[in-house]
Parts: sequence; structure tokens; C-alpha cells
Amino acid sequence: MSGLRGVAFAVAACLAAIGIARAQDATTLKKEMLGQWELSTTERSKTCVVTMKGDPAGQGFKLELEPACKAALPFTKDIVAWSVRGLDIVRLQDATGESVIDFTEVEAGIFEGLRQGEGVYILQDLAAARSMAKSMDQMIGDWSIVRGNGQPVCGLTLTNTEAGPDNFQVFLKPRCDATIAQFNPTQWRLERGQIILMSKSGDVWQFEADDNAQWRRVPDAADPLIMLRQ
Repeated sequence: MSGLRGVAFAVAACLAAIGIARAQDATTLKKEMLGQWELSTTERSKTCVVTMKGDPAGQGFKLELEPACKAALPFTKDIVAWSVRGLDIVRLQDATGESVIDFTEVEAGIFEGLRQGEGVYILQDLAAARSMAKSMDQMIGDWSIVRGNGQPVCGLTLTNTEAGPDNFQVFLKPRCDATIAQFNPTQWRLERGQIILMSKSGDVWQFEADDNAQWRRVPDAADPLIMLRQ
């Protein structure tokens, strides 16, 4: 019997530890959410600034929505508070505590939420969102692709014209090298510090910034391709 009691005690201790860990996870998430966030559509064509506070408000915590939110994202008119549900759900809720939209973290500081019939929305740290927008703006314009020896092989233009969720149109200029003409990218995006070029067939090329303020295709090759701003 003493052995059974020992097993029961061990199980109880384990369950208690799990409960403490869960409580700590929820508490940590609550602290991390305090501050200003950008709520937006996936392509950031419509944005709204949300300020989350730690003061109690009904069945959650206080938040403030900038005045432009209701026009940009009409569903925000029902949001009066926020809360953390379970271990990792950030809920924007109405006056009764019901969910208007629930978010889960998909990357560090980036949350996704789905509204049925409308689509996916993004919640991310405001400073990071604005930094990304600034970086995107800096990418717009004409580029040249050259080989490692500096020989130009193609020109292309990155635009801010939407071409699906998170992607934008890219156009090749005439007389491109056969390899690039065959790849024929039609869309691009900036993702985790990389320029991503995508073709209609689904092929993807990735370029990373190097120490010389130029973008090299990765993984690197003996005869690399480099993107240079024009």
C-alpha cells in the first residue's frame, strides 16, 4: 500500500507542477501583452492601434482602440476588453465576455486570429509592425540581379501592388538571363528579414542581406545571384 501511496503522491505532485506551469504561462503572456499593438488584415491594407492595459474591466482587462478602428475594421466596435484564455489564447471580447476574435501566437510577437466569413487578422507589436512597414517601403522600386562577378543578368521591379495575402507584384524587365526568365517571379514579400520571390508555378527564391548591403540568394552557391538596389 505504501508503494501505491507513493505513486499517488508523485502523480499529485506532477499535476500540481503542471498547474503551476500553466498559471505561470498565462501570467507571462498577460504581462507580455501590455502595451500598444497593431490589429490588421494580413496584407496590412487596414490597420488599427490597440492599447492593452492591466487594469480590470468587467470580465477582462481594459483596452483602448484608436478612433479610426471602427471605420477600418468594423467588428472592433464590439470590443470592450481583452483577456488571456487557457495557456496561449489572447481574446478580444465584448461586454458580456464573449469572444469577438481570439488570437494565438504563430511567431514571436505575432498573433493570428480568424473571423468566420471574413478571414485572418494579425495582431503584432506596434513598433515591430511599423518597422516592417518601413522596411517594406524601402524595398519598393527597381533592382538588378547580378552574378558573383558583378555581371548583370536581370532587372526587376518590386511593387506595393497587392497580389494575394501578404504578397505583392514583381515585374521582370526585358532581356533577362535564361535561368531567371524561366523562373519568372510574379510575386514577392518580405519575411523574417528575407526577400522572397515566387513564381506562378510555386517555385520560391530567397535572398538575405549580407554585410555589403546587398542581397544574396540562399542557400549560397559557387556562382551566387545577388540583388542590388538601383
